[in-house]
Amino acid sequence: MTSPILIAQISDLHIKIPGALAYGKVDTPAALARCIETLNGLSPRPDLVVISGDLADTPTDEEYAHLNALLARLTLPFVVVPGNHDDRTLMRRALAGQSFASATGPLNTLRAVGDVDILAADSSVPGQPHGLLDDDTMSWLDDTLQASDTRPAMLFLHHPPFLTGIGHMDVQNLRNADRLAVLLDRHPRVRLIAAGHVHRATLTTFAGRQATICPAPNHAVALDLDAHWPPAFVIEPPAFHLHVWSAGSGFGTIVTHTVPIGQFDGPHPFFGADGKLL
Repeated sequence: MTSPILIAQISDLHIKIPGALAYGKVDTPAALARCIETLNGLSPRPDLVVISGDLADTPTDEEYAHLNALLARLTLPFVVVPGNHDDRTLMRRALAGQSFASATGPLNTLRAVGDVDILAADSSVPGQPHGLLDDDTMSWLDDTLQASDTRPAMLFLHHPPFLTGIGHMDVQNLRNADRLAVLLDRHPRVRLIAAGHVHRATLTTFAGRQATICPAPNHAVALDLDAHWPPAFVIEPPAFHLHVWSAGSGFGTIVTHTVPIGQFDGPHPFFGADGKLL
């Protein structure tokens, strides 16, 4: 029987230079260090980590250099996709070891992990907060997905293709989600669409598939569903997603776990040596 494939997703790192705080409040490098410690300690170990955007905050070469120093502690393979806080040129230069699909333009990536294809699609629009999958990326997605009609696939991007109800974030979502939905209709092997950007664990469906937003290791966008506040963030317990693919009928199944970051008491047994419930 095929072993499950584990894909960890972390998102919205917003790395600053040493000593600087995001929004004057959040030590994002320390948050990433704690996240990496948790990732490195997972058992069973994930097969891959996907970092779904906003790796740097401003961005600058210095921020990406600090990011690289932090990621050097990660003992798992990883792929990246830009977010609206990233710069394609700086990111391509800083993460030269990544296997991007083209030498210029969008930073798209295909990674085969066992029986599953991982597609990381660049939804960033230079200089803008909203997302868009441009013509080059849409063609790359279509061509890449046409290469097989049997291998299940997961699609990662920064901007969600659906609304969350948080108004100031929804105006920044993926602007051509309808075009993506049409493309996905042609490729049923895509079983998961996983985004970032909103810093909150969010679950829904899109184009008939499971769709998620990954929480962040640092700060969360405030859960403001009635526009009560101006755009704001809160310091909530940090977490990431662990997507588990298992073989089965069709393209298999995917279960997404939200994993808290940190060290916690346990595990403790439910049953004693006599087999009785404690």
